[in-house]
Amino acid sequence: MEAATTALGDADFATPVEDRWFEDYVPGEVYAYGSITVTEEEILRFAGEFDPQSIHSDPRAAAEGPFGGLIASGWHTCGIMMRLYADHYVSAVASLASPGIDELRWVRPVRPGDTLSLRTTVKEARPSRSKPDRGIVRTAIEVFDQRGDTVLTMTAINILRCRPAVDASRR
Repeated sequence: MEAATTALGDADFATPVEDRWFEDYVPGEVYAYGSITVTEEEILRFAGEFDPQSIHSDPRAAAEGPFGGLIASGWHTCGIMMRLYADHYVSAVASLASPGIDELRWVRPVRPGDTLSLRTTVKEARPSRSKPDRGIVRTAIEVFDQRGDTVLTMTAINILRCRPAVDASRR
């Protein structure tokens, strides 16, 4: 899997992922990142280790199956999404955890040779009610193949630290 990825288009955060805090996630902002090309070898390796259904692990059986050929496990597609998300979107300094995801859908199969990219839309960014040093960000995620077809959608929820206050005595 090619993991050297980049921002796509002109829109990106004003701050790099290494210095991004809760306050940098503005509702309505849209960002796109990519790309990762999926190989047959990677599909087979992932399936062999984590999801050994024949549509993912046996090219001959998959050819006779409902998709007419080998497809990546949806969990493999989630892993690729996470690579793009972690490399470019979620803060490297402020991310504390994720309580989960909502509405995960595998819309279309991912096949060997497909090149995937990520689009994120900040849906909500609200301060924590119980812990003032952090906030909760809800992000709509879409993963597209090289044709622009949607292959995965979900909503991610992340807990992020707020930007530390600047100590006036240090200025």
